[in-house]
Amino acid sequence: MRAIQIAELRGPDGSLRELDLPEPEPSHPLTPGSGVVVDVHGAGVSFPEVLQTRGEYQFKPDLPFVPGSEVAGVVRSAPAGSAVMEGDRVAAFCMLGGFAEVAVAPEWLTFPLAGGLDFAQGAGLVLNYHTAYFALRLRGRLGQGETVLVHGAAGGVGTATLQVATGVGARTIAVVSSDEKEAVARAAGADEVVRSDGPWSEQAKELSDGGVDVVVDPVGGDRFTDSLRSLRQSGRCVVVGFTGGSIPEVRVNRLLLNNIEVVGAGWGAYVRGKPEVAREIGAAVGRLVEDGHVKPIVGARFPLERAADALKLIDSRGATGKVVLEVSRP
Repeated sequence: MRAIQIAELRGPDGSLRELDLPEPEPSHPLTPGSGVVVDVHGAGVSFPEVLQTRGEYQFKPDLPFVPGSEVAGVVRSAPAGSAVMEGDRVAAFCMLGGFAEVAVAPEWLTFPLAGGLDFAQGAGLVLNYHTAYFALRLRGRLGQGETVLVHGAAGGVGTATLQVATGVGARTIAVVSSDEKEAVARAAGADEVVRSDGPWSEQAKELSDGGVDVVVDPVGGDRFTDSLRSLRQSGRCVVVGFTGGSIPEVRVNRLLLNNIEVVGAGWGAYVRGKPEVAREIGAAVGRLVEDGHVKPIVGARFPLERAADALKLIDSRGATGKVVLEVSRP
């Protein structure tokens, strides 16, 4: 099969190589001895893969390895008792190995792909939308009628968070940096949009009548303190990632005096040993797809052999929506 490997740690521009590899066995490290084998049609590209090309991600496989944590395609084989079977269209989280023509995922991280979504949209469904639901509902305890502020709102996690929040009956305020990204955030359902280079924290407090209930932050960096300032009493700031490059620190007296919380939301680490939670989140996201609230926004599509260009787009912060590798099939 054709595949893309990270062979060196030189960043997106010098780490990848395309080659032919043996197809994987129907086994996955999370479920040894079994796994769903998927003929890949689309592979999601995310910020963790950028970090992996520099050896900066917390999960550091031995070199060389095939990156790519999520795919969409058609089931070639599945273990007995699986919710999917041969020939089904699926979206799956494989953790590694997605940048290839064939990948293997655990059965409990493989989900039927609704007929209204194409394979590129399916490749952006699991990581971003399961993270968004986990961050908003399980960790952020977002309720109907509450207001959520979303950083990086035009990116993959950001657009997913806007759609999921809308689907559960919340009001949304998107933080973006340009007209182009504002258009993407509004297409994802943002009720209000503020600019990251302006007084967005004060604007968010005005738009939410004194403060937002939840902040979802996949960016980190210098804006974190203003995120805390934008919260009302009993507000929750949910930390999803650090695409801004720096990891902020919290002065805990702010939490005490303002009665607010900072909450971590590491979806992958949480569900790894909890298949039942992964299935529950998958079912909830599936219902949001059926109800028309969730429809992944694909911002850029590249052929498999241009994986480096896809990673460079994300690294330059030029990506909007989900970036996807499309795998051509004979």
